[in-house]
Amino acid sequence: MNNLVIVESPAKSKTIEKYLGDGYKVVSSKGHIRDLATTGKYGLGIDIENNFTPNYIPIKGKKTDIANLKKLAKSSDKVILATDPDREGEAISWHLYDELKLKDNDYERVVFNEITKDVVVNSINNPRKIDMDLVKSQETRRMLDRIIGFRLSKLMQRKTGGKSAGRVQSVALKLIVDREREIAAFVPTEYWTIEADFKDFRATLEKYHNKKIEIPNESEANEILDKLDKAFKIANVEEKEKKKAPKDPFRTSTLQQMAANKLNFSSSKTMQIAQKLYEGLNIGSETVGLITYMRTDSTRLSDVFVNDTKTYIKNEYGEEYVGSIKAHKEVVNSQDAHEAIRPTSILRTPKMVKEYLSNDEYKLYRLIYIRSLAYLMSNAKTLATTVDLENNGYLFKATGSVLKFDGYLKVYSEYEENEDTILPDFKNYQSDIIVADKIEKFQHFTKPAPRYTEASLIKEMESLGIGRPSTYATIMKTIKDRGYVTIDDKKFIPTEIGFETTDKLQEFFSDIVNVEYTAEMENELDEIALNKIDNIAVLNKFYTEFAPLVEKAFKEMSKKEPEKTGEVCPECGSELVIRTGKYGEFTACSNYPTCKYIKKEEKETSSFGSCPKCKHDIVARHTKKGKVFYGCSNYPKCNYATWYEPTGEICPNCKNLLVKKNKNILCEECGYTK
Repeated sequence: MNNLVIVESPAKSKTIEKYLGDGYKVVSSKGHIRDLATTGKYGLGIDIENNFTPNYIPIKGKKTDIANLKKLAKSSDKVILATDPDREGEAISWHLYDELKLKDNDYERVVFNEITKDVVVNSINNPRKIDMDLVKSQETRRMLDRIIGFRLSKLMQRKTGGKSAGRVQSVALKLIVDREREIAAFVPTEYWTIEADFKDFRATLEKYHNKKIEIPNESEANEILDKLDKAFKIANVEEKEKKKAPKDPFRTSTLQQMAANKLNFSSSKTMQIAQKLYEGLNIGSETVGLITYMRTDSTRLSDVFVNDTKTYIKNEYGEEYVGSIKAHKEVVNSQDAHEAIRPTSILRTPKMVKEYLSNDEYKLYRLIYIRSLAYLMSNAKTLATTVDLENNGYLFKATGSVLKFDGYLKVYSEYEENEDTILPDFKNYQSDIIVADKIEKFQHFTKPAPRYTEASLIKEMESLGIGRPSTYATIMKTIKDRGYVTIDDKKFIPTEIGFETTDKLQEFFSDIVNVEYTAEMENELDEIALNKIDNIAVLNKFYTEFAPLVEKAFKEMSKKEPEKTGEVCPECGSELVIRTGKYGEFTACSNYPTCKYIKKEEKETSSFGSCPKCKHDIVARHTKKGKVFYGCSNYPKCNYATWYEPTGEICPNCKNLLVKKNKNILCEECGYTK
């Protein structure tokens, strides 16, 4: 038999071909081969009047790849479509099936949740056909995103300083803008606390005659202090054994959050590294995928992994460290039910593979490995202690705990969020009277909810049901690239354009660009995947509501006047203004289209290297407020820009420019640090 296996990524093809051996040729589609055209009404590539019929064309630069795949398919006895195990991968398989003109008897569909020999061979031995419900769900999402993205982006470009809008992107931006306005409107409230400082611990005032006490000002705090003695009576000591359970294994969102908080990785960097770990790396004795598929919203672990890991825990740490968590049962030969993100083998310890990984790859692999290992270990046990101290009717409280058995913390302690406060053993005190070293008052002010970080925004989006595992990193990158937010101390701060874009969308599209509508649409896409509702009905329902709102907005939305520069056009004498085009801002004549003068930007300093987009020089420029940034000398045809000084060096991973940032030399695109 001459079998052709088509995967998405070239990085996987050689590894899988080696696993399968003779009779199998493994090649890569290099991702999607087709996408919606940009022709037809509004350039959507969708025949809306004809039941939303999509017009797919080869992606630019893919015609040669498609021709090669067709040639290989014709000379093969069987074509095995082995694209990624999600809706996007299912859609790529269908596009290959359609474009290569395959017949039902000519092909099989398999998925690999991990790139290891046993899983790959088992999947090949248990093929299925393309799941058209998953394909319809992905196709519907793509058409919704195209319709909303194209129509609203054109509207924003014409009426505002914004460059784009999107179905989920604009809702994420709205969350950031709404939070910023909450912060601006927040009025702090003063309050005070009183604490007693003892030799081994601190206690905080909580009640007066068993009623919760609030201290609004310093005057009342002073009145209370005047009534207190340094001698406290130990009114009650309560000890209770508590169990601390390990966290679930990683899903896409929780991995991105943890990597942001503990490793300082952006979501896009996390996913790029995870992709490499999944696709396979050479670890000396073999080339193998180190983790399972990294786009998942499941916390399920396979029976095999659970049993192997429990055996490992018993041998490595002892029987008492083995957890009681039972394996989730899988459907026989099920290939589309994802697992959590976990190591493909618990025997490939971080220490064992460290020498074969980059520093960042090692950090992320170790995080995934430890989280999965800890999940299958026993609970930690603490002795929680609460002591009540009475002083002239005022009740102070101190809480703490002592770790009695470390359990999963044996391996996970460095990633644990909370540290225990240890209290002394009050049973050993000679008297029920204890004397404070000092009693102090402290002023506080209530604080607004904090600005979103990438981690907290992803967590919020997931809790609200907007976006999916494969979209979070892209959304984070888009709102930054479009200039809708800036980053300060890892926190999102909306820009003027971010505010303006959000406000205009809310003025005309508040019924569609909101959390509830977007979450409901995600639910409908899920139901399409389960064959519970018709995808055309979903598209019709959406478009019937959306189309008139767009037409109204194009007619009635006020257009932002271009900013005047104070300069005069050398060709016609009219004022020069700052306009926004396809490639960003540029200075041009206000008398356009009668006068088409565009001011050429002059180089302000020597070159800082070659532009990664068009190879022209990178030069230092100044914003209207005088802030220095670095941009392409080919502007406005090329819009490459960065706030950080380029070194002129090229990133070895993604070929972007390396920049100087906080005394480090790094790549803003992929996170590589020199």
